[in-house]
Amino acid sequence: MELISSAERNQLFERFAHDAFHLELRDDYSVPNEEGPFEDWLNGSATDDAFMEPWTRLMKGVTGSGMTVRRVRVVTEPHSPYIRWEYATTGVNEAAGESIRWLPRHRLPEGLRFPVDGNDWWLFDDKLVAVGHFDGSGRVLGSEIIESPAVVAECIRVRDLLWPLATPTAAYQP
Repeated sequence: MELISSAERNQLFERFAHDAFHLELRDDYSVPNEEGPFEDWLNGSATDDAFMEPWTRLMKGVTGSGMTVRRVRVVTEPHSPYIRWEYATTGVNEAAGESIRWLPRHRLPEGLRFPVDGNDWWLFDDKLVAVGHFDGSGRVLGSEIIESPAVVAECIRVRDLLWPLATPTAAYQP
């Protein structure tokens, strides 16, 4: 399996035409550029959101051009410290144009099987899936690009099932 870097995956946002959808299934992410801000937040210090600037600039560009960027975060309740921090910083993502919804894991439809071995994924224009792969400690290894119609169709099915079940951030009470 060939993996592309996060930077290469982000280039996909410059090429999609309508909709990007992210399904997040992990309760913790070990993203190196987040370690300092996350630790500061854990220690009660104000979080400097400057580390998010490259992402928010990208999101403002694509959503400002009329494209949609949506996420469903499937989370365990009570939340892990990382998810509590992610919830606290979600306003930055939404101010950049993303639409984010939350779905407690215990509210998932019974018997739901996630495509791509239960990994997180981005679905671009209902044509291409970028599957996130992580090592044993939760660090991002890269993304696998899949254009198989069967895999894409399964991701569309899961997206269309979960989006209406998930709660928008403004209404979600952790």
